[in-house]
Amino acid sequence: MKALLLAGAASFLAAPAFAGPYVNIENNAGFTGSDFEGSVTETHVGYESALGESSAWYIQGGPALVSPDGDDLTTELSGKVGVGVDVTENLGVYAEIAAQISDEINFNEDLNFGTKLGIKHSF
Repeated sequence: MKALLLAGAASFLAAPAFAGPYVNIENNAGFTGSDFEGSVTETHVGYESALGESSAWYIQGGPALVSPDGDDLTTELSGKVGVGVDVTENLGVYAEIAAQISDEINFNEDLNFGTKLGIKHSF
């Protein structure tokens, strides 16, 4: 189930169309072959803003509804922080760190986090 956190995170590409607060609801489901393993639905409130003319950052967080196949639904806390930079008009790079933790807040055992790095080339 924790692998769903790593599979999920929204792609962040270059500068936002606006700066300010936003709401992001995202569902990430996991499968092994055709066997459904479960899903995580993140319900985040966030803020994004430009960093100069060709880059932007964002931060978001809130409850994550964890629903393993055949188990009870639980609520955990999740969050993401990221940055995107336009290298050229057609090339952008982005990075994100996402974390999720249960309400038992034992950072040594319960904190799950993942990273995302990417390059996007537009034609």
